[in-house]
Amino acid sequence: MNKLPLDSILSGDCVDLLGQLPESSVDLIFADPPYNLQLKHELYRPNLSKVNAVDVGWDKFIDFKEYDTFTCQWLYACRHVLKATGTIWIIGSYHNIFRVGAILQDLDFWILNDVVWIKNNPMPNFHGVRFTNAHETLIWAQRNKGSKYTFNHHAMKSINDDRQMRSDWYLPLCTGKERQKVDGRKAHPTQKPEALLYRVLLASTNPGDIILDPFFGTGTTGAVAKKLGRHYIGIERNPDYIQLARERISTIDAASATVLEMSNPRQQKRVPFGILLETGLLQPGQMLYFIRGGTTAIIQADGSLRCGTLSGSIHGLAKILSENTPANGWDCWLFEDRSGQQIPIDWLRKKIQNETAEG
Repeated sequence: MNKLPLDSILSGDCVDLLGQLPESSVDLIFADPPYNLQLKHELYRPNLSKVNAVDVGWDKFIDFKEYDTFTCQWLYACRHVLKATGTIWIIGSYHNIFRVGAILQDLDFWILNDVVWIKNNPMPNFHGVRFTNAHETLIWAQRNKGSKYTFNHHAMKSINDDRQMRSDWYLPLCTGKERQKVDGRKAHPTQKPEALLYRVLLASTNPGDIILDPFFGTGTTGAVAKKLGRHYIGIERNPDYIQLARERISTIDAASATVLEMSNPRQQKRVPFGILLETGLLQPGQMLYFIRGGTTAIIQADGSLRCGTLSGSIHGLAKILSENTPANGWDCWLFEDRSGQQIPIDWLRKKIQNETAEG
């Protein structure tokens, strides 16, 4: 293939089809490979109803050697199509993720993070012989160690109530209307929730990026990619899954370009604290209030702050008052407005940034 088949599902074996795609052509790969669960017996609940476990043919391998060979083949093929700046996400359980991780490193991928998806509503261990398996693991890796890659840190912080996103993600299983069904039964035994893919794609891709899923299933990656204004390429062998995925994605409305814009404070115009004095928003001799402990400081004419015998920049003095832990002075210092309300000085900085952008 000389041209990328954007926003389409390719039917066939992923190793064969990946080899036909242009080299270094996709920005991100999300892979949900067979877990090799090694189930030997049927599983029943205490009420003797049968559990719909993963017992399909595509999850069965003769032994670990066969599974490792399969894993090496599809990961090598993924490396072929991934850009030098691209990354790959792989999800698995304790049955396979450690083997996948070792092979990933053997192929010179560089692991950036492992993320634990903690399920809010896991299936219990019906026999009571092990801990309830309540999580799955995602590995996030880049193709080339040290290459620039996409990580939308501020977007992750924004959807997490302005707190830095951690590597433990509490999300429910795929249930309800989102679950694809045929004749009232699950269409695919390991369908992932859209919430999981939303977080993955928002974190590590930008609008217009190309996302490839070599084990497309019923199309969760494609559905979320379309919703977020990204392109997708799916690869799937099962014609029934392909049909369900196409129908599902056709009902998705892509978000407009305006809502896909992500704010990044680092891209905004830098505003030195001294500009607040030069523009008259703050005055030399004015008092600022530290956010903790009731400490106050006086603004000096050169933009420094003096607090008793201590002096320094808004950041340096904030660090001292925070027992030498890193501190952002824009968030730590408050000024008093005409009504007597204390407001972070960052409000004044944003006022200048907005006026500059409008001008």
